[in-house]
Amino acid sequence: MQGFRNYSHLQLEIESPRLLVIGSNGIGKSNLLEAVELLGSLRSHRSSQDQDLVQWDQPRALLRAITPDQDQLELELRRRGGRQARRNGKVLERQLDLIGPLRCVGFSALDLHLVRGEPALRRQWLDRVVLQLEPIYSELNSRYGRLLRQRAQLWRQHREGPAFDHLLDAFDEQMALVSTRIHRRRRRALSRLQPLAAAWQRRLSDNHESLELNYRPGSVLEGEEAEEPWREAIQHQFRIQRPEEARLGSCRVGPHRDEIDLLLNGTSARRFASAGQQRTLVLALKLAELQLVGELWGEPPLLLLDDVLAELDPVRQLALLEAVGTSHQCLVSATHLDAFEGQWHQHAQIVEAEYLASNGNLR
Repeated sequence: MQGFRNYSHLQLEIESPRLLVIGSNGIGKSNLLEAVELLGSLRSHRSSQDQDLVQWDQPRALLRAITPDQDQLELELRRRGGRQARRNGKVLERQLDLIGPLRCVGFSALDLHLVRGEPALRRQWLDRVVLQLEPIYSELNSRYGRLLRQRAQLWRQHREGPAFDHLLDAFDEQMALVSTRIHRRRRRALSRLQPLAAAWQRRLSDNHESLELNYRPGSVLEGEEAEEPWREAIQHQFRIQRPEEARLGSCRVGPHRDEIDLLLNGTSARRFASAGQQRTLVLALKLAELQLVGELWGEPPLLLLDDVLAELDPVRQLALLEAVGTSHQCLVSATHLDAFEGQWHQHAQIVEAEYLASNGNLR
């Protein structure tokens, strides 16, 4: 790793299924896990701007990893000029082709806002799950975002008449097709997560809590799932909402208005769950994601736990560590070792974040 966040240079060889990165807040623990997340998913949950990831006095940052199968993955983040992905020394025409050898599921303190935060946070979480299942989903989601922005720009340049209506018709047709495919993938993923998350919630709450995940789409989806009827219905909805869109300045139909309802014992977790219940719920969602991705691809993904134990009481800390067990490779950051006892402490590779940041090499 070179020129990434506060690391001018870092070479780290992971020798154990568990890596514990210990250090005070602000020393760079999260940056290390973020680099792994970027190589595994091409995304960071902390920033959407590559400029934020490159050291201020450097033109680029370089991330490199060698997997257990000897795949060499590289991602170059440039301050100007975008990214470049390489696999085994070959430049990839599609960055998406980097996803696969290093699948990971991340859990950070920021995820604790998943329950009580805005709907966009829940959509982003579900999109990350879908991306793990279908890497091509990233292109689909990006295409919809571009269409939505272009549509808004078109309204700002609004000129009444047949030509304007014809342009909107063209947008309606394209957006309806992409919307249908996003809705279908989000609903499928959530239906697969539902039983897994419910089982984890019961386990973590000692059978006191039931969890239900409801997909509430931003389009009216009637009947059985089928691309053509849904596309036609959504295209009609785009058309009939135009007067309201003109008045409010935003499109009122589509995946950007999706919501995922999280119900605990039949009531809204956002409104009625305690802080402890909300934390347990997020744990259940993440463990369900970990399980689903592992079942689909035949091997468990890498688990990144970024300073989350400090947010959990001792009972939930123990429940999380026991749930992960020995079946997952984990990279965990924490401020101290007090929460890691027994086998977790004994069978882990422990490094000091301050040493990593200052020395740059550890084998």
